[in-house]
Amino acid sequence: MTTNTPRASQAVIRLERRYEADVEDLWYLWTTKEGFESWWGPEGFRVEVRKLDLRVGGELEYDMIAVAPEQIEFLRKANMPASHGTRGTFAQIAPFERLEIIHMIDFIPGKRPYENRTRVEFFPEGNSVRMLITVDEHHDEQWTRLATMGWESQLTKLPGALAARK
Repeated sequence: MTTNTPRASQAVIRLERRYEADVEDLWYLWTTKEGFESWWGPEGFRVEVRKLDLRVGGELEYDMIAVAPEQIEFLRKANMPASHGTRGTFAQIAPFERLEIIHMIDFIPGKRPYENRTRVEFFPEGNSVRMLITVDEHHDEQWTRLATMGWESQLTKLPGALAARK
């Protein structure tokens, strides 16, 4: 039997990074319009935040916009627009400790919308912060792999965003 719904959701993407930064600066990058826009999205994309209501149940809405020619071409071949609205809800907020966002994945052609959880935990350790991100699997292995590549790419933007805060 084939279905368009994802399997039972479980965290399969696990990313851990350490940054020479204050936890307050990392928190700012995740929880403010300006911070989020400064790094979110893989290389070749930018975002414009339309709404960021930082409270449990609060909405996160932004446009993911392809700006690099190779990203625009990939999306065209996948029959996807170069820009799409993305929606999420803040499910858990413990300032400077942990944050959980449930994204609605509703932009994949031919797939029924589904929820996807992202959890981030912050562990201050001396002059640095260890950040642990776990993300649920997607509807199939290919999209989980693409999401992992996207996360790896967008995390390369964080050091520059942190440097700009100083």
